[in-house]
Amino acid sequence: MTGSVIAIVDDDAYIGDMLEELLRREGYGVLRAYSGTEALMLLEDRRPDLILLDLMLPGLNGEEVLPHLTGIPVIVLSARAAVEDKVDLLQGGAADYLTKPFDTRELLARIAVQLRRQSRQDGILRYRGIALAPETREATVDGGAVRLTRTEYGILKLLMQNPRQVITKSQLLEQYGYAGLRGEFVKGTCQQSPPEAPGGRGGGGHRVSVGDRLQAGGMI
Repeated sequence: MTGSVIAIVDDDAYIGDMLEELLRREGYGVLRAYSGTEALMLLEDRRPDLILLDLMLPGLNGEEVLPHLTGIPVIVLSARAAVEDKVDLLQGGAADYLTKPFDTRELLARIAVQLRRQSRQDGILRYRGIALAPETREATVDGGAVRLTRTEYGILKLLMQNPRQVITKSQLLEQYGYAGLRGEFVKGTCQQSPPEAPGGRGGGGHRVSVGDRLQAGGMI
């Protein structure tokens, strides 16, 4: 799912750089860790949507790190091709296993499958690196937590549920009222749609750039 954040845990800088370039070209956000210990430290502050995990890592190796990666799909990337290794890791919590060397098209396909499966399971809304969990009301941008007011959360949820639709100012006002929106917030987040834009009758439609708004820090 384009816009999701993927963590690469691999001490091989060449392979890591190749993977990062590939993923960013496909529209994914990328986090990097070069050891098992660094991966666990990274996860204390950030929560990626998927992890690509090498096994031969300095410090804690991949097999030692895997049990700590709960709730996040992990694709193991390893040169170890023995069936016993694959079975042990899949039964130990890995979502998938891909033997090095691999075709990047296959890797991208496996990533897409895991992200679709995870999205159906957790119900999280995602858009360009933004993730919103309706059940917990938690929001993250590129894996980092963002604090939102009740009104900001409600508006963000509405926009992410309708990413390709024009949300009119009247719709926002009807749901949240003038006090909830605070004129500055509406002015800062909404851009006037051209008259011919779908839903923009008479210039009354507004298309909201959620990604720009959050990345600019306006909601924090």
